[in-house]
Amino acid sequence: MQLDFFDFMAFVVFGIITTLVVSLVVVIGSLPGKIATARKHPQASAINVASWISLLTLGLLWPIAFVWAFIEFSPSASNNKGTSPS
Repeated sequence: MQLDFFDFMAFVVFGIITTLVVSLVVVIGSLPGKIATARKHPQASAINVASWISLLTLGLLWPIAFVWAFIEFSPSASNNKGTSPS
């Protein structure tokens, strides 16, 4: 069995498609973590981990991590935990 030009071109096309799919998964997988870090979210590392774990669950946790990255937080409220109001 001999390989001709079209066989080699098919391998090149499959390689390019595979590279694009892997790159897209990495960019989308890291998006919630990058957003949380840019917004200085106090739980940015947890959001990053949740977005990467979502790859194992076929994207089940990714929307949760994405929304979690945009949740507003109050820095003063998080610093006053456990103290009684005056």
